[in-house]
Order: sequence, then C-alpha cells, then structure tokens
Amino acid sequence: MSIDYISEGKKVLNQEAEGLREVAGKLDENFTKAVKLLSECQGKVITTGIGKSGIVGRKIASTLASTGKPAFFLHPSEARHGDLGMVTNQDIAILISNSGETSEMVEILPSMRLLGVKTIGIIGNPESTLGQKCDITINVGVSSEAEPNSLAPTASSTVALAVGDALAIILAKTKQFQPEDFAKFHPGGALGKRLTLTVDDLMHKGERTPVIPKDATIRDAIFKFTEIGLGIAAVVDEKDTLLGVFTDGDLRRLLQKERDFIDIEISKVMNSNPKTISKGELAFDALRKMKDFAVTALIVTAEDNKVIGVINLHDILRAGIA
Repeated sequence: MSIDYISEGKKVLNQEAEGLREVAGKLDENFTKAVKLLSECQGKVITTGIGKSGIVGRKIASTLASTGKPAFFLHPSEARHGDLGMVTNQDIAILISNSGETSEMVEILPSMRLLGVKTIGIIGNPESTLGQKCDITINVGVSSEAEPNSLAPTASSTVALAVGDALAIILAKTKQFQPEDFAKFHPGGALGKRLTLTVDDLMHKGERTPVIPKDATIRDAIFKFTEIGLGIAAVVDEKDTLLGVFTDGDLRRLLQKERDFIDIEISKVMNSNPKTISKGELAFDALRKMKDFAVTALIVTAEDNKVIGVINLHDILRAGIA
C-alpha cells in the first residue's frame, strides 16, 4: 500500500486544527465563568481524567503550576481509594472527559461535592452525566477525530489540552504574571537563569580577582594573566580604586607595534575607560554588555569604583545563559 506521508501528515494536522477552530467558535459564558472561578480560587487547582484525558490533565496542571497557580493531577481511581484526602473545600477541580460518562470520574463527583469542591468540566459531550453535573461545563466536542475511524482520541485530546492552556494563560494574565515570576518556578531553565543569576553569582572574586598596581609593568600583567587565566588585569591604586584595564588583546596589539615592551609601565598602555558592571546586575545583562562592547570580560566594581571582581564570558555561557 503506497502512502503519501506528507499528504497524510497534513491531513491529520488540518483535522486537528479544524477541531480547534470548531471549539473556539463554541466558547461562551461558561469559559468566562471558569476563568473567574479559577482566579478566585484560594486553594489548589486539581485536574483529573482517565487515559488520554488523564495525560492532558497532567499537562494542564503542569502549565497552571508553572504560570503561578498551584495545581496537581489527581488520578480518579486513586481518588476513590483515599487520595481524596488531598482535596479541600478551598480547591477547584477540572474534570476532563470526552464522553462525559467515564465511570471513575462520575463516581468521584459526589465526593467532591460533599467536600465542597467546585468543579469545571472540560467535556466533549455537554449533555452527558459529567456535562450536566459539573458546576461549569466547557464544551470541547469535535465533529470527528483525526484517526480514520474516529475512535482514537486525537483532535478531541488536542482541543482539551488547548482549552486548558487557554484557561492557564488567561489566568496568568489576570494575575499580571511576569517573566520574573516565571523564573521563580523555572530556576533550572535558561529563562530562569537569565532572570535570577546575578553577576555576584558567577564573578571571580577575592584572590581570583586579577588586580595589579598602577606602577606594575607589562611583565607583571603577563604574570597575572598566567596566574588567574582570565586574560584581563584591573589596574588599581592603593585603595583598590579602578584606574584602567589591560587585556591579552591589548598585549597582542602592543606586540605588533613595540619590540621592547616587557618593562613598560602598565599605566602608559592601559585602557583608562574600561567597561564595568555592578555585582547586583543580572549575568544576562553582563552578557549583553559584552556583546555590545565586543569584550569577553567585565570588571565588577562597587559604588565607590573599587574593584571587587571580574565576570568572564565563558563563565556566563557555562552557566547555561545565552
């Protein structure tokens, strides 16, 4: 049997896209009520479902949690055997079911009501038992699945997931959820690191700060390059106030112009207007400054212009910030 894979792939994607358009056209006041109910929730949001709907429920709970709304997935079978103890009357439950007749879901609904839990149904059949008994029902019924026999959940599960995303994103907007808030819940991700890691977290300080006195020579600077290995030396006065910098790039340029340079005083060849940064700034901002100024290191100074460290491009990249 010959199959045009690209053509068939497009059919599946278009079928699922059509399901999304179909359900988008059905959104009504129930969706508004669901958002308002979630925004007023003083406890956690509980998602629950069986099979593919359960997988969708896990993802919706994860999206809610990562955008600032505490949430967790509750397996309906486990709920019937004690896990309902996790639920309080401050919580809201999102029940996900295409048929709306899944027995495990129908059976835990009375217990949730008894516990005082408000329920939102993401239901493919609003006339079903769950569709009728949830406090709020969002109709996510689709005309057909992408699977040829319209049996395996495909378009229906995609739509349920998308509606959960819509609830989570609008809820985050109502709470004015900012990138800084997102970073708090994603400290290990690239975005989290961009918004949390500071220069102070990554800079070389103390004995690892490459400083040389103003009366030092090129020879002293080379020794400092070798000792610290950052390719930069901060020239300071007796109080560690920054006077200038000398880099390995400066050394290479000097080699092209001078033959006898090893004992030249550093103050005569240093850059007297070096680029600096404070320790409280974000490491990501340090990276942007390095790109803007075409340098690979920045001197870290305190408010009185005293040298307190150096941050290097490679340290920032090694930390996963790019």
